[in-house]
Amino acid sequence: MGFMKLFRRPKSPKKNKALARHNDAQFQFPSYTGPDQTRRLDDKILRLIFQYVCLHCADESLEASEESGYEGCMSCDMRDLAHCALTKRQWYSVAAGLLYKSIRIDAVHYCEIEEIYADQRRRKSRNGEELDAPAMRLQQLCRTVRANGNVGSRVRFLKLPYMTRESCKADLARTVSVCPSLEYVDLPEGFYNGDPACHTLRQELQARCPKIRKMKYNEGSEQALETLLHGYWQELRIVDLNGIQIEPTTVRRALGVLPWLSELSFSHIAWMNDSFFHSVPGVPDFPALDTLKLNKIHGLNADGLVHYLSNPVNSDTLRTLRIKDCSRLPVASLHIILQSARNLTSLEFIATVSSSLPIDPIPPMASRSLVKMNYEIVANSTSQSYSPSTSYYQYLTNSLMSNSLPALRQLYVRDPDFPESLTLAPPIRPFADAPPSQGFNQPLEVFSKGLDELEWIFTSIMPADGFGRRASMVGGRPLSSYSANKGMGPQWGGDARRSVVVPNGFGGFLAIPAENDRPRSAGNLAPPGAFGHSHSASLSSLGGAPRASWMPGHQKRSSRADLWR
Repeated sequence: MGFMKLFRRPKSPKKNKALARHNDAQFQFPSYTGPDQTRRLDDKILRLIFQYVCLHCADESLEASEESGYEGCMSCDMRDLAHCALTKRQWYSVAAGLLYKSIRIDAVHYCEIEEIYADQRRRKSRNGEELDAPAMRLQQLCRTVRANGNVGSRVRFLKLPYMTRESCKADLARTVSVCPSLEYVDLPEGFYNGDPACHTLRQELQARCPKIRKMKYNEGSEQALETLLHGYWQELRIVDLNGIQIEPTTVRRALGVLPWLSELSFSHIAWMNDSFFHSVPGVPDFPALDTLKLNKIHGLNADGLVHYLSNPVNSDTLRTLRIKDCSRLPVASLHIILQSARNLTSLEFIATVSSSLPIDPIPPMASRSLVKMNYEIVANSTSQSYSPSTSYYQYLTNSLMSNSLPALRQLYVRDPDFPESLTLAPPIRPFADAPPSQGFNQPLEVFSKGLDELEWIFTSIMPADGFGRRASMVGGRPLSSYSANKGMGPQWGGDARRSVVVPNGFGGFLAIPAENDRPRSAGNLAPPGAFGHSHSASLSSLGGAPRASWMPGHQKRSSRADLWR
């Protein structure tokens, strides 16, 4: 008995118990005992609040799970939204509607809790194999939607990890069979290639899900494309055709039965040429599209696109055009295409060139509606002394300087030195009797990137007005934050410095150090960011006038020897 007394828990003194009760009472949070104010919130406000709890529940993009994620832990957000649904009866209908609207199953938790769950899965595993958590979640979802038809009818988007949709085709087929409102689902690659293993999944999707909005047809799925003629998926918005071997007439008829088609992509199709856009009796015309993407279509030239855009309905509808590595659609033909596409707002042109542009003059690229442009020209030559892409970017510079693209606001180029070329604008006579300039006179955001870089380098440029006057004289000096990959030389601080591009008063531009990088005199000792959120705000107020010494946020100058005043 004496030995067992050693294992008994010692009794705490009364003094310690009283102290513990005092501490608990001292740090206890006060509880609200008034009326429940959440009852006054209607369903619209609750839905908005719950969308912030789980951001991906409002994701309606028709992109794969790998391309539509966001920063944060999606699994934890879904768990929090599920807890909101169980908190009050009033919240259940709103939270449950969001919980099953856009479903996303991830392989892991993107937070520190994944280490705990991974350790638990290893302990529960058999034969040393870790449990497949996404497959288990898909099975649980399948049981839920099949047991409750109301829940299944709410599912509109279903996004899965790559390995889950490849290895769980049967569970995926049973899930989509009870989701009649489904608009997008991540499918295995074999589904797009005509794999017989996906035959059951295709049948369920065609019979049970008539509202699918995006579909892809790769080489081997020609028979699946012909099934569109039987009335399946009449609400398709996006169709991708990649390497299919089929009669052009069949493709035109399949596309002609889709009244809601707005985006069409062609890739690696050898038989596609200009005649594909021609009008043929008894065959539906090529549909009017909002977005047209062409990738490695070597049989199509500018005449085919111009013929398609000659129809006013087509030219008025087309907003986005993407041309990538099409050998018969060179840069020299872009001005013809832009002239025909009257309402085009986004153009993406990607090409690999081996020779320079011809020396003969080419009309500039002109469009009054183009807002965004990707002009990515890459030279396949490895020569260090000569790059054929230089003439292509010079052609782009001439088009900008001729004021042929007045609505352009975003420009993406694959030349890290291109922003500097805009600073070499031709001089403009700053005289009162000088005619208005036709030069570059618009704000422009330039994103540049070299071949060995992964991220885009941002440059914002605001030039002077047409008479060569400084912009600071007409409402504040506009600036741009410039950060090139090679910097502006050792005298500017190298890669770590940011510079500013400002008008020089004669139609050109001048690069000066940014506000935070300027040398400080005895009268300019204010810390960075003391005058505003950014250096452009510190240089001038919205009106462009310098701050007085009595204004808040400004330190009194103690010296007149300031070179940057």
